[in-house]
Amino acid sequence: MRFHFTEAAGDPAHWLPLARAVEDAGFTGICLADSLAYPSESDATYPYTDDGNREFLRGKAFIEPLVLAAALTAATTRLHVTPFVLKLPVRPPVLVAKQAASIAALSGNRLSLGVGISPWPQDFTMMGVPFPHRGRRLDECIDIVRGLCGGGPFHHHGEFYDIPEIEINPVPTQPLPILLGGHSDAALRRSVIRGDGWMSAGASPADLDTMLAKLSTLRRELAPDKTFRTFAVSRDAFTPAGIARLAQSGVTDAIIGFRGLHEPGPDHRTLDERIEQIQNFAATVIAETGSAA
Repeated sequence: MRFHFTEAAGDPAHWLPLARAVEDAGFTGICLADSLAYPSESDATYPYTDDGNREFLRGKAFIEPLVLAAALTAATTRLHVTPFVLKLPVRPPVLVAKQAASIAALSGNRLSLGVGISPWPQDFTMMGVPFPHRGRRLDECIDIVRGLCGGGPFHHHGEFYDIPEIEINPVPTQPLPILLGGHSDAALRRSVIRGDGWMSAGASPADLDTMLAKLSTLRRELAPDKTFRTFAVSRDAFTPAGIARLAQSGVTDAIIGFRGLHEPGPDHRTLDERIEQIQNFAATVIAETGSAA
C-alpha cells in the first residue's frame, strides 16, 4: 500500500513544511485539490456530498494544483504529487501538457496527473468552454496530454481540438501516469480505457466497495493486462486491519486526510498540530503495514 497525504485547503503557508514532514514520515506522496473559483450563484449540486451542498468550499484557499505541485516537488526530494483531480476539460490541453511535462522533467518523474470533469457549469463558462459534451472533450484532452508528454512529433484532429504536428521539450523520461476521478459508471469505464488508474473522491464504505467491484469487472473485460492503480479515501485507512481490507479489495494507494474534505469553515489547527497528526499516523499505520515506493 502507498500512502498519500491530502489537505482540505488549509493555510497556504503550511504547504511546504507539511510536504517535508510527510516525506520524512514515509508517505509516498501528496494529493492536491483543484478549485478554480467559487461561483456566487449556482444551481448545480456537488456530487460528492450527501445533500449536494457546496458551502464547504466557500472562503477556502486553493492554490492552483500544478503551481503547487512545482513548489512541493522543489521543496522535497522523493515525494510524488498528484492533483486530485485537475479539472482538465476547462483548461487548454496543450498548456496542461507543457506544464505537466515541465514539472515531471524538473522533479525526476514525481508527478502523476489526476484528472476529471468539473461538476460546475460555471467553471466552463468562466473559462470560455462549452459545457455540453464535456465527457468527450475530456477524452480528447487526455489523448492530447498523453501524446505530447510522450515526446516527439504529435498531431490531433478531433471533434473539439485541431492541433497541427507539434512537439514539446522537455518531456518526462518515464510515461506520465494519468489517473481518472469520478464515481459514475462512465468515469469508471473511462479510467480503465484511457487511464492508468482511478481516484475516489470519498464515498461510504458500501459505495466504495460497489465501485471497486465494478472497476474490477471492467478491468477484467477491457484491460486485463494493464498496470493500474486505485486511489481511495476511506476510514479503513486509519488502522492496519483496515489497510489490509482495502488492499484485498484492490486499493493500491490510500489517501489520508486528518480533516474531512467536505467540512465547512476555517481550519484552526496549527502547523505543529498537523505535523503531529502526520507523525502519529506514520508510527501507528505506515510503520505497521509498510509503504510501497
